[in-house]
Amino acid sequence: METAAEALQMERWVRACRIEDIPRLGARVVKSAHGDIAVFRNAEDEVFALADRCPHKGGPLSQGIVFGRRVACPLHGWNVALDDGRAVAPDEGCTLSYPVKIEAGCVFIQMP
Repeated sequence: METAAEALQMERWVRACRIEDIPRLGARVVKSAHGDIAVFRNAEDEVFALADRCPHKGGPLSQGIVFGRRVACPLHGWNVALDDGRAVAPDEGCTLSYPVKIEAGCVFIQMP
């Protein structure tokens, strides 16, 4: 059985793009072994990363409308919180979220 320290060592930060590569109020798709990841940038230049699949019917969240700290799925309008991937009530469901950090203008995603 692995320790918490060993589990943390297994996670790694991967450079995704430069912050300027993500349109404000938009997204950029990053390909990974875990599937497509949508990297979002809101009006306040906060950056978030979610699996590019709506929890409802798998629509591409990267093509949705970003507002505040949410994205509206382009297929059926479900709102998904950018910080944790949870659908906003009354909808239910969750998509995988990834920790992000910005260093020297580059966006890094923490991968499992």
